[in-house]
Amino acid sequence: MSIFDTPVDRRDSDSVKWGKYAGRDVLPLWVADMDFAAPPPVLTALHRRIEHGVFGYGGPWPALTESVLAHLEGEYGWAVEAEWIVWLPGLVTGLNIACRAVDGEVLTATPIYPPFLSAPRYSGKKLNRVDLACRDGRWQWDKIALQNASTAATRLFLLCHPHNPVGRCWSEGELRDLAAFAEQNDLIVCSDEIHCGLILDPDKRHIPFASLSPDAAKRSITLMAPSKTYNIPGLSCAFAVIPDAALRRRFLRAMDGIVPHVNVLGLAACEAAYRDCGDWHRELIAYLAANRDRVAAAVDAENRAKMSHIEATYLAWIDVRELGLAQPAAHFEAHGLGLSDGADFGAPGWLRLNFGCARATLNAALGRLAAACHAA
Repeated sequence: MSIFDTPVDRRDSDSVKWGKYAGRDVLPLWVADMDFAAPPPVLTALHRRIEHGVFGYGGPWPALTESVLAHLEGEYGWAVEAEWIVWLPGLVTGLNIACRAVDGEVLTATPIYPPFLSAPRYSGKKLNRVDLACRDGRWQWDKIALQNASTAATRLFLLCHPHNPVGRCWSEGELRDLAAFAEQNDLIVCSDEIHCGLILDPDKRHIPFASLSPDAAKRSITLMAPSKTYNIPGLSCAFAVIPDAALRRRFLRAMDGIVPHVNVLGLAACEAAYRDCGDWHRELIAYLAANRDRVAAAVDAENRAKMSHIEATYLAWIDVRELGLAQPAAHFEAHGLGLSDGADFGAPGWLRLNFGCARATLNAALGRLAAACHAA
């Protein structure tokens, strides 16, 4: 029996995920927040920090920075300098700051995590969108469409890597094509790599965009956080890696006056997560991969629902357009299953399912999924 098999009761707590359906018999498999307790070393580090008893303004310390650098080097072979790191209270903050720091229009591809669509608007920037192509059941980049969507005024490309919601772990060849595209069009690439620790296929590996070449590094803002992999998003700790000093100064200037200090408990958790949780992480990946396979089998059993193979993340991207539903998310909610509406990602008729939960919860959810499909 896995440590992840024991459900944690999150009802009547501060959980946004579970609170959305308070008082209703709806299983929440929507927001990207796993139902698993944080790793024991993270809990130990938090207890130790709390016992200290003083919670004044805080900042990163040498051992924390070293844990991040060692993690990036050990996991991805990416040698990062300490001064390249800019600490943030969240990855979405980083997306919004990048849009403020880089002048010009913004380019991204849909379907995409909703803040990619809102961040340019909040900063008064024009957003140019291109659709990812799904060919033979595999999501990929449409190079011609991407080039056509980039205007002379485009200066920032928002990349989701690994991709939320389609679950792709972009290959080295795909990333090199994107790097060449960025160089050809003189684009800064803001790469959201928050799911980099959630590669589910053993034959895949995460390659940081900035690690591809000196030019890729120079034009990159990489956003990372321990929050998704170690399930600590409520501790509000993330960071940007910005190798180019001039770009880093622009990013820091855009933060001035609006971005708060990082939560001191988040910093303590970050150090422990990257340094002490290897065994927990390996067990998590095996558990999520098995959950992924259960979801895939359940969707495959439905004639009018489809999903592509999920290489990374704990999020399934399900095509329910053939069900002919005017409001797919509401239909599934009526059958006791709370999923993310694809319309929010720029893809009406799709649903996103979070399988980062105990197997018993997932099995119950998949029964409701089947009932909802049959009732359509």
